[in-house]
Amino acid sequence: MYNIETGAPLSGARLLEIQAFLARRGLTMEGAADFYVALREEDGTIVATGSLDGRVLKYIAVDPSAEGTGAAATVVSELVSYAWREGIGHLFLYTKPENERMFRSLGFYPVAHTGSVLMMEDKKDGIGKFLAAIERREGAERIGACVMNCNPFTNGHRYLVETAAKACDLLYLFVVSEDASAFPAKVRFDLVRRGTADIKNVIVTESRDYLVSRATFPTYFIKDRASTANVQTDLDIAIFTERIAPALHITRRFVGTEPFCPVTRAYNERMKQLLPASGIELIEIERKDGISASRVRALMEAGDLAGIRELVPDATYEYIKDHIG
Repeated sequence: MYNIETGAPLSGARLLEIQAFLARRGLTMEGAADFYVALREEDGTIVATGSLDGRVLKYIAVDPSAEGTGAAATVVSELVSYAWREGIGHLFLYTKPENERMFRSLGFYPVAHTGSVLMMEDKKDGIGKFLAAIERREGAERIGACVMNCNPFTNGHRYLVETAAKACDLLYLFVVSEDASAFPAKVRFDLVRRGTADIKNVIVTESRDYLVSRATFPTYFIKDRASTANVQTDLDIAIFTERIAPALHITRRFVGTEPFCPVTRAYNERMKQLLPASGIELIEIERKDGISASRVRALMEAGDLAGIRELVPDATYEYIKDHIG
């Protein structure tokens, strides 16, 4: 019925055309995408579109004239087929909550939602299975959580974890799994695990795609273009409050004060507003003066091992010393 147009990242006149189509459907295109699909009438008029950004299907919109024609299913099918050809697994999508039934019929399942956005995944209860695999400990009553990127793990991070662990019977330490930092995700996870191994009531775990990822919190990874006014944090927080905290009985979340990064600072402020309604206390811990991962990275650029040694635990220092060349 419609002509199917697919292609690499959008640019030029085609980008402006699809942005205008999305705007008419009440959607704003924020950031790029790796692949797009557009359905067109014979005269070239766009009636449906969608894009794939990493593992996230987004910007899916259908003109009212094409509703009920299978246009959305065609767009999603093309995007999923492309992901399969590229070896991209575990897909996510954003949609409006009222579209849940339609996307369920296309093989997607709900993860969490806010008042205006629903996040879905193509694995049935993928998040439930992820949470079921995380270690539990009997007898723990006061259970807390930290979510940290640790790029790399510093003495400041170590101080935050030590302080939080003293205020809990059990502390879950989620290390951001998104591979979008100077230190690879596997390295960051290993340095955190080794750097906290002596704190016996800490369980270090991955965050996968469910916390501070391109799927849940894309603005975090485009800080150069972000402002405190447009940071979209509610979905990431909703996943934590609706799914993660109840499953692990978490009642406290710990963060460090953030004097430098406006994105993280805005995220912390939004948690202060939203977490208490779910029975979760947000506890802010004063950052250690002069210690930051960005400073460590700057010293790496300068080749200053002596300066780095004062700011990081042994495991982090040994890794940097071996790789600084």
